[in-house]
Amino acid sequence: MSQSLAPYAVQVEHSRGRRYPEPPHPYRNDFQRDRDRVIHSRAFRRLEAKTQVFTGRFSDHFRNRLTHTIEVAQISRTIAAQLRLNVDLVETLALVHDIGHPPFGHSGEKALDAAMRQHGLYFDHNLHALRIVEDFEQRYAAFRGLNLTFEVREGIIKHSRDYDPGEFPELAEYWLEKRPPLEAQLIDATDELAYNTADLDDGYARLLTLEQIKENVPVFARFFEEVEKLYPDAPKKLQFNEVLRRILDRWVSDLIQNTQAQIDTLARPAINLDQVRACPGRLVGLSPQVQAERAETKEFLYRNLYYSPVLQPEKEAAERVITELFDLWMKHPEKLPATYQEKAKTGSEPRARVVCDYIAGMTDIFIYEQYEKYCGRKASVS
Repeated sequence: MSQSLAPYAVQVEHSRGRRYPEPPHPYRNDFQRDRDRVIHSRAFRRLEAKTQVFTGRFSDHFRNRLTHTIEVAQISRTIAAQLRLNVDLVETLALVHDIGHPPFGHSGEKALDAAMRQHGLYFDHNLHALRIVEDFEQRYAAFRGLNLTFEVREGIIKHSRDYDPGEFPELAEYWLEKRPPLEAQLIDATDELAYNTADLDDGYARLLTLEQIKENVPVFARFFEEVEKLYPDAPKKLQFNEVLRRILDRWVSDLIQNTQAQIDTLARPAINLDQVRACPGRLVGLSPQVQAERAETKEFLYRNLYYSPVLQPEKEAAERVITELFDLWMKHPEKLPATYQEKAKTGSEPRARVVCDYIAGMTDIFIYEQYEKYCGRKASVS
């Protein structure tokens, strides 16, 4: 594999390895094994019942965290192959990138973080994902967690943000002063490309009108004019699909070309992984023109979809469910499951963190059941 990869790619042969050494597998490299461990984890399966934008109450046709994750993995693999990055590592990072999200999407994350801050703590889905793969997943007799390679664990926490070494000394082993490899940088970019186009798709099926999108998203309007000429008799939904396909292809192609240009500008004839890590900023990104298009699309989605009055009752219900259950279990830890009760009793971690861990692992369906069980009523959406 190493001969086909670029000099700036992560070579699996040079991995820093696992926390607990394991013998090599006869026909899967370490990153392939990590991918398989993520796919077979309980936390990965639970993504199917966690909200992306629309909860399952609206329709089962909309994307959830799992289908979004699969789309990110598909786009990421395509780009990684063109940039000669380590596709196995990229796929693993794409599949694990949302594993730390709580129920109810960003509304759930907001509510859980607010509850934690009442106790001087906070919730960060990247750091929670690391706790999941390091501790909560229990599949092996020899160790806790999934025992993933250093490169995957590093990518989990560093793919979408840079952590200050002074503020997070507990993460010192992950080289916070250095940039993540391009494989990890790529996931943040593909995540945005995937959900910007997918959320337009889901939004059009539920809340957004074609004229509204054409009027406010210039790149959509340009491609729609082209598609209308090519397929004048096609149903509007199929014309819409053709436009989204062109937008995604344009953005993906630009990401490949601009990132390669950034790499080529930095060092000739080649740049290695150490130089990538030493860069003052990230190298994976869109050109200024296409970045402006993506930003316009994202801003439109925030104004007209994510903050839509139609979705507000669902968000308020989600925040109420999380807040009330959090407060309940803080006051009555004896109502937690036995394993969490034991953690709360030992005092090895603050009770708020124990409660947070329990809630964050829940699916939308399960947390609604818990709310009805412990709060004596269903979560009404007014």
